[in-house]
Amino acid sequence: MSQNTDQALAWLGLSSIPGVGRITFRKLASRFGSPGRVLAASCDELHAVSGLPDKVIRELVSSSWRAFAEQECDKADKAGIRIVTFDDPAYPDRLRSIPDPPLYLYVNGSLAPEDGSAVAIVGTRKPTHYGKTVTNKIASGLASSGFTVVSGLARGIDTEAHKGALAVHGRTIAVLGCGIDVAYPPENRELMDEIVRQGAVMTENPFGTMPEPGYFPGRNRIISGLAQGTVIVEAAADSGSLITARYALEQGRRLFAVPGYVGSPVSKGTNSLIRQGAMLVESAEDVLQDLGASGKLSRQSTETRPLPPLSRDEEAVFHCITLEPKHIDHIMNECGAAAGTLSGVLITLELKGLAKQLPGKFFIRERC
Repeated sequence: MSQNTDQALAWLGLSSIPGVGRITFRKLASRFGSPGRVLAASCDELHAVSGLPDKVIRELVSSSWRAFAEQECDKADKAGIRIVTFDDPAYPDRLRSIPDPPLYLYVNGSLAPEDGSAVAIVGTRKPTHYGKTVTNKIASGLASSGFTVVSGLARGIDTEAHKGALAVHGRTIAVLGCGIDVAYPPENRELMDEIVRQGAVMTENPFGTMPEPGYFPGRNRIISGLAQGTVIVEAAADSGSLITARYALEQGRRLFAVPGYVGSPVSKGTNSLIRQGAMLVESAEDVLQDLGASGKLSRQSTETRPLPPLSRDEEAVFHCITLEPKHIDHIMNECGAAAGTLSGVLITLELKGLAKQLPGKFFIRERC
């Protein structure tokens, strides 16, 4: 057993005992000095702890916790997973300061000093094209400016946030609501592997923990806890992302929200956050300026690629297309172009990488 997992044995063992939650764990560790000393305490010493149930005391002195802890450490060793306990120097400083930090983290990949400059980006699992585009742009801008992008590896906005950071070879951290050995959602297995190579995947849950709803609020507090601020992109009125927003505020972190289309279900939550005081942001630069880090904004992230040469008709049609799907009939009415002319212009814009056709004769803009 490696030195790292050997040190984690007592932490895993103590936390695995029924009746020992995070509050009781900290109470006992503070009383005796360390988790190891708690597990080595005598019955008389444990009985002297006010409010500690007899059942918990029997579990503590029976060493029944040892089998689970040794099994977890062995799995971690074999999988190359590091178990980072709260007293480990590698434990993220920013996360250490939240009201209810994880006792330990299973980490696949690497933690780095630059992760101290981090921004979380979360949102709906069913984003619009607009939401995906904005998320990717903000994530890539933050990552190219030296910030680590934190998210939850979920479908939708989370996935786009990780991809945006990876696309510019930046760091990103994924926090799971399941075990470190469980890929959820399954289609993000390759993305998860890529994040491990370019950042870290982490969780507080034991090996084999399946992604049940009860684990995700706890995951959300870690996401916001790792970051200086959290950006919410597209969230319905009952979105789990709003739980992350609440944690960010409780932890004293900055809260940002990207405005959405009025009337869109996935904009209700974000627009409501803005009405309640969240900072409205449209770009990575907005976030960095608020965090006092605008000087970190890379030249690459501030440069806007110039549009290729456009004819008068092409320019008119391009400006009629938005980041939300628009039907060809709607575009024709706005631009006043003849059907034959419009079809040719749309094909040209696609070839120039400025537009994309979707099923049903809908078109979206490919460049902001």
